[in-house]
Amino acid sequence: MPSENSRIKILPKAVVCEESNLRGDITFSSGCVVHPSATVIADAGPIIIGENCIIEEYATIAHRLEPGAVWDVNNILSIGTHNVFEVGCQVEAARIGDKNVFESKCFVGRAVTISSGCVVGAGIRIHTSQLLPENTIVYGEQGLQREAIDKQGSQTLQIDFLRKVLPNYHHLRKPNYDPKKARSVV
Repeated sequence: MPSENSRIKILPKAVVCEESNLRGDITFSSGCVVHPSATVIADAGPIIIGENCIIEEYATIAHRLEPGAVWDVNNILSIGTHNVFEVGCQVEAARIGDKNVFESKCFVGRAVTISSGCVVGAGIRIHTSQLLPENTIVYGEQGLQREAIDKQGSQTLQIDFLRKVLPNYHHLRKPNYDPKKARSVV
């Protein structure tokens, strides 16, 4: 069985703080930024996080086992590109598309599929099985839903800033996987 750290693949240009809590088979694609105290748990199967995602402090992404189930290499949680997981959110969604924002302290249960361009508002809790259509905003105390008027903006400036600043204040995990070479560079 490979060691826990060898199951964590960090592609070049990803910034992953050592103080993050990572468990299981996780792949961070190029451009991802993982803050200290962020948590990613791959108990049910691998998690593949697409390019340029931001996972902020105390955010949790979990791919948890259903009762009675076992870890399965084919049970992959695929997270698209350019997603933002804000401070204290907890996301266990079945699938996540591109350019979504999970605002502070929101919760998304495992029976939820998030398409692309969605915003789950601060403090919103989604437990029921559903597919959020593209460009859906979930907001308010009752978790109301509406279609976004504008598309989600790019997080490029924030990612560039974080890639410059985080190494000044935190130890980083080194990139250890290059898909061009298709082997670990540990």
